Amino acid sequence: MRWLNDRKIEFTTIDVTAKESAMAEMVHLSGAEMSPVIEVDGEVLADFGPEELATFWERFKQN
Repeated sequence: MRWLNDRKIEFTTIDVTAKESAMAEMVHLSGAEMSPVIEVDGEVLADFGPEELATFWERFKQN
């Protein structure tokens, strides 16, 4: 979240530990039971750190 906030990128946080249906949706989207998970324009990145997020995000800046 810090990486996104530092770049003033808007996002929605969903606490998957608070709602079983949110956890099920995360697993359905990503195939992973580990968070974080981010979905942008149908592309999903799961269980990542700042470096992976930066690489993932670069693909959207080019479009």
